[in-house]
Amino acid sequence: MKHEFEQKVFYSDTDAYGVVWHGSYLRWLEMGRCLWCESEGINLIDLADNHDIVLPVVGLNIRYKSSARLGDNMIIETCVEKYNALSVTFKQVIRSKDKVFLEAEVEVVAVSSSSGKLFRKIPPVLLEVFEKCA
Repeated sequence: MKHEFEQKVFYSDTDAYGVVWHGSYLRWLEMGRCLWCESEGINLIDLADNHDIVLPVVGLNIRYKSSARLGDNMIIETCVEKYNALSVTFKQVIRSKDKVFLEAEVEVVAVSSSSGKLFRKIPPVLLEVFEKCA
């Protein structure tokens, strides 16, 4: 399943020339993954507090295609591209109605929030969702 949300570019997202600072995109990618999880019934706070699971990023591949500017309205798309026993890779695109600003692949793993140790396999509570969406 693909999730989309819209985000307007504000002054705080840009450099002195009104162009989006490259690091601002990371915040929108994170928002996209969090909102995707919510749309699929994964409550990240509940996951950490009641299942001892957090989902840190372990891999990030970004291709910047075009610069977004102050005032642009962007669409952030997120979906599961692939998963295996240890990780899930999200495909994310930040675009406007007429151009793509960036494409990203973001790999996350399941880690115990209390011990910080990597789970040997993605826990069933997550695996069921990823299987349905990939």
